[in-house]
Amino acid sequence: MMDHNKRIRKDEFLGTLPPDWPQSLRQVIKEQVNASQTKVVVLDDDPTGTQTVHGVSVLTEWSVENLGSALQDDAPTFYILTNSRSLPLSAARSMTVEIAQNLQEAAARNGSRYVVVSRSDSTLRGHFPGELEALAEGLSQDIAGWLIVPFFLEGGRYTIHDVHYVDEQGCLVPAAQTDFARDKVFGYSASNLRQWVEEKTHGRVSAKEVHSISIEDLREAGPNQVTERLMDLHDGRVCIVNAASYRDLEVFVLGLLRAEALGCRFLYRTAASFVQVRAGLSPRPLLSREDLALSGAGGGLTLVGSHVQRSTRQLHELLRLPGIVGIEMDVDAVLDDGRNIAETDRVLDLAEKDLQKGKDVVVYTSRKLITGLAEENLSIGRRVSEALTSLVRRLSTKPRYLVAKGGITASDIATKGLGVRKALVLGQIMPGVPVWRLGQETRFHAVPYVVFPGNVGGSNALADAVAKMRKEERLE
Repeated sequence: MMDHNKRIRKDEFLGTLPPDWPQSLRQVIKEQVNASQTKVVVLDDDPTGTQTVHGVSVLTEWSVENLGSALQDDAPTFYILTNSRSLPLSAARSMTVEIAQNLQEAAARNGSRYVVVSRSDSTLRGHFPGELEALAEGLSQDIAGWLIVPFFLEGGRYTIHDVHYVDEQGCLVPAAQTDFARDKVFGYSASNLRQWVEEKTHGRVSAKEVHSISIEDLREAGPNQVTERLMDLHDGRVCIVNAASYRDLEVFVLGLLRAEALGCRFLYRTAASFVQVRAGLSPRPLLSREDLALSGAGGGLTLVGSHVQRSTRQLHELLRLPGIVGIEMDVDAVLDDGRNIAETDRVLDLAEKDLQKGKDVVVYTSRKLITGLAEENLSIGRRVSEALTSLVRRLSTKPRYLVAKGGITASDIATKGLGVRKALVLGQIMPGVPVWRLGQETRFHAVPYVVFPGNVGGSNALADAVAKMRKEERLE
C-alpha cells in the first residue's frame, strides 16, 4: 500500500486507480445547464481563476445594476474579481457579504437563477472558511453543503483518497509538503482535506464530520451515486470531492446537477477546472500568436511580483532569453517611505526608455523575502503591488503586450493600474494561463493582458509565454 504522506510517482499512482467513467458527459451537462437557465457566478479571489474558461466576462465592480446585466447576458457564467486574498479576513468577509446581498437583489429584480462558486487557490491558500461563511450569510439561503473541489489539471493538482497533491516534475507531493503550505498568511499543515478542514475551522468541524465523494464513487458507481451522496448533506455540512481527471469532474457535476434539480443548494469552494465543467463550457485550443492580434511595433512589458519559488525559477529563465531587459525593483526601498517615490521613478524611467526603443522589458521585485506577522505580510504585499501598479498607471509608452506574474499583482495592475471595469477572457496562452481583452475604458485596451498565476507552470513556462508574444518567437 502506498504511503499517501510521501512523494509518489504520478504515473505509477494514477495507474493504481480505477479507469475513468467510460462515457463523456460534457454534452448532457451542457444541455442540462442550458435547460436550467441557472447562471454560474464565480467570486474569484484573484484573477487567475479564469484559467480554464473562454468567452466569458470578468467584472471588477459589483453594483446591483452591473450584476443584473451580467445575470441576463448569454454566457453561462461570469466572474467577479474580488482580489480578497490580498485583504485581511474582516475586509474579505464584509466584501463577500456585500456582493452576495447585491447578487440576491439583482436576481430578485429580473427573476434570474444562479449558483455561486467561491474560486480560490488550487494549493489551498485563501480565506477559508471565512468567505463561505460570509457567502452563506449574504445569500440567506438554505445551504445543504459546502463542496470542496481543489482539483486543477492544468496546474497539476490532484485530490485522491482525500489527500491533495501537487505535481512537481512528475512526482505527486502532498500539498502540505510544498512551499505553498508555508505561505506566511495562509499556511497549513494537513494534506488530507478532511484534516485540513478541521485545521482551518480550528476544530469547529472535525475531520470525522467531513463527508467525501471518492474516486471509486466517481469511476465505478457514477453520477447516481454522486447524487445520493449529495442528498445526504444538510445544514451546511462540508464535503470533499476527489478528482484526478476532467472525466471525474464530469461525473461529479452531472450528479450535482441532478441533486440541485431536486431542490438541494450548495456552496462551492473550488479551483479553476470545476468552473469549466459546471458552466457547461467546452475546452478550446490554446491561443495562437494570431489569436492575440498583437501590434507590429513596440516592446512588451512583463511584471513579476510573485515570490513563490516557482515564480523565481521562471523569472531566472525569462531573463536568459536573448534581448530581454531586466529591471529590478528594490523591495527595501519600496517599503521605505523616504525612498519609495525615488525607487518607483527610477524603475519607471528605465522601463520607458527601453520600451520606446522597442525592447522587451521585465520589471521584477527583488527576490529577498521580507516577512512579519500575517497582517504585516498582507500589508507588505499590498505596498509592493502598489509600486508595480503605480508604474503601469504612470507609463506613457504603450507596450505591445502586458504580462503580470502573480495573482495579487495581476489584479491590482488590472483594476488600479489599467482601470479595468470589465474584461473578456479570450482563452489561455498555455495551460492555466489566461489572456484577457481589456474594455475600452482601460488605458491600453488593445493590448493583450496575460494573467500568469504564481503557482503554475514549469521553470520555462514564463519564458515560453513571453517568447510566444515577441516579434520573433525565440524559445531557447
